[in-house]
Amino acid sequence: MTTLASEAPAAVAIRPRWRVPTVPAPYVFSSLITLILVVGQRESGIVGGYDRMAAALGTAIVAELVLGRVLRGRFPNVLSAYITGNSVTILTKPAAGILWPYWLGALIAITSKYVLVFRGRHLWNPTNFSFAALLLLAPSSMSLLSHQWGNDVVSWFVLAIGLMVVWRAKLFHISGTYAVAFTLLGVLRAHFTGRDPLTEIAPLTGPMYMLLLFFMLTDPRTVVSTRRGRVVVVLAIALVEFGIRLLPETGFHGLDVLLTGPPIFALAIVGPIALWLELRKTPDVRRAA
Repeated sequence: MTTLASEAPAAVAIRPRWRVPTVPAPYVFSSLITLILVVGQRESGIVGGYDRMAAALGTAIVAELVLGRVLRGRFPNVLSAYITGNSVTILTKPAAGILWPYWLGALIAITSKYVLVFRGRHLWNPTNFSFAALLLLAPSSMSLLSHQWGNDVVSWFVLAIGLMVVWRAKLFHISGTYAVAFTLLGVLRAHFTGRDPLTEIAPLTGPMYMLLLFFMLTDPRTVVSTRRGRVVVVLAIALVEFGIRLLPETGFHGLDVLLTGPPIFALAIVGPIALWLELRKTPDVRRAA
């Protein structure tokens, strides 16, 4: 007894439909933000010079390739390094006439991925650690770009792409929790500082907070494993930043260096401690970075 399937010509094969290849969102973000920076530099000098872009991006990529090959025996994907280079380019605001914060910042960020590890995980987000280190070591030579760009195309572009990235990665609860916490604590902080609440909340729309919200806080390699744990950690980071921003009201000046980048230092303090505590309770399973 034959069936319809057996009577079908053997040479006939069902070919899958051709599909348009999809590009992962991080690649789209990195490519377009670089384009925006190049155009913005040409039109209004937002970067301060193409040499700064070249120093940050070039150092990050070369360092990633060299360290990956030497320490792990293979050439790694440079997407993470490319994002790091873009972040350093956007946020670094050095004193006039110096270039070293760009290449040194990128070098510190990439090197930290290979050195500051515990059970196969780097404890700090590389960009976060780099900025915290430079602000501590050379606060008079560099600062971070916070809200000086205002509501320009770069900030809104980073917002749009960042939202898409965290939504697709199912990490919006991290960014959303921090944004809400920062806003509520900003209103509360206004009661202590006497400033307008909108003034306290305004930095949230700047490029530093965009990169913090969508790339530093949500770095898959440095967040804890549970959704509840991530929310608790983000709330702790927001509270530590709240305390740092209130330091001028206390009259204590011993920690004034933290005021050069409150969210950067808050993440650099809380994030690694939370991840270290979680990793201590889990088996020592080495994971490739």
